[in-house]
Amino acid sequence: MSGQSLGLRRLALRRLVKASAVVLGAGLLLAGCSPVKMGAAAITGNQRITIATLTTEVTNLSQAVKMYPGTIQMSSAQETQETLSWLVRFQVNDELARQAGITVTPAQAEAALAEIYAAAKANAEAQGLSNVTLNLILAANGIPPNLSAEVGQYQSIQDQFIKQANGGTVPTTTPAQTATTAKLQHAQCVAAKTLAIQINPQFGQLNYTQLQVVSAPNPVAASPGPAKPTPSAGLTPAC
Repeated sequence: MSGQSLGLRRLALRRLVKASAVVLGAGLLLAGCSPVKMGAAAITGNQRITIATLTTEVTNLSQAVKMYPGTIQMSSAQETQETLSWLVRFQVNDELARQAGITVTPAQAEAALAEIYAAAKANAEAQGLSNVTLNLILAANGIPPNLSAEVGQYQSIQDQFIKQANGGTVPTTTPAQTATTAKLQHAQCVAAKTLAIQINPQFGQLNYTQLQVVSAPNPVAASPGPAKPTPSAGLTPAC
């Protein structure tokens, strides 16, 4: 399964964990002046994700990726962007929980993590992978394995929001699942907008549609001639 990644993303209300090729913006990291405060990789509301924190977590992810050669393929730039993306997503989800009045107990977070791991493991094994550990699942999704508790909290917040949006019960019909997923996506957008997220351009820029840090255009490498318009889709909150 060379070059494959084990999906951890939840679609609608069901946890659909499937293998999919890693498709990330690999470009070179940018250098240059930054409007973000010195020492910060990103700012979310009044919280800073420091460069030191990002560096530590990227190292944790890189070490995990190296344990699965042939199963996970990720460049250093991809490791950095994926790690920062998840650090930002955790902050956005925490803000969503604050706005929705959601609290998560350690037991709820552990249960949510166990459930998504079980689904991911079963799916991966059905596709021929063996010895599917939680660390493998997390690393393949660009998450430093030491942040597993944060992943559990992230998932539990979404679970509780979905139930809350459906009147206190888990939606079981396709229309209800579609409606609650749309509400969740809107709430995430509002939370991200509230935080006025700033990404240090050294690491890229934020695509709000996917809450993904992506490569920013490199003016040094630009070809001569008239400047081409910069794609703007997803670079501002659509809510």
